[in-house]
Amino acid sequence: MKVLFLKDVRGVGRAMEIKNVADGYAVNFLFPQKFAEPATEETVKRVESQKKAAEDAIKKEEDILDKKVLSLKGKKITITAKATEKGGLFKSIVTKDVAKAILGEHALQIPESSITLTPTKTVGEHKIVLASKNQKVDMTLVVVAA
Repeated sequence: MKVLFLKDVRGVGRAMEIKNVADGYAVNFLFPQKFAEPATEETVKRVESQKKAAEDAIKKEEDILDKKVLSLKGKKITITAKATEKGGLFKSIVTKDVAKAILGEHALQIPESSITLTPTKTVGEHKIVLASKNQKVDMTLVVVAA
């Protein structure tokens, strides 16, 4: 019997997946527990349209991130941090700090997962790489002593 899983069932199927299972298993376990429902033409069409809408939304978000990343190509951001007299920082600059600085200076929300930098522990200029699924650009991070 073809069923549409409403919830994940370990070892059998995942939510919003259509699979063939034994008739008795479906009728006696999956349906009473509300883990699945029969896969009719309507439910199959509904699931396919939901998957298509989710894929479209993901593609749209990726395109927006690509444009944001490209707009920051070659730009600089400045972060002020407490430093020693020799130029060492008391706290290293991490991706969270960079994302916050980009939002403040360029008004663009960039996810931390798109930012690549080595933990920065000194004052000066450092290279940052911003990457989305299709684009990769370099940026400069300027760390200034407070």
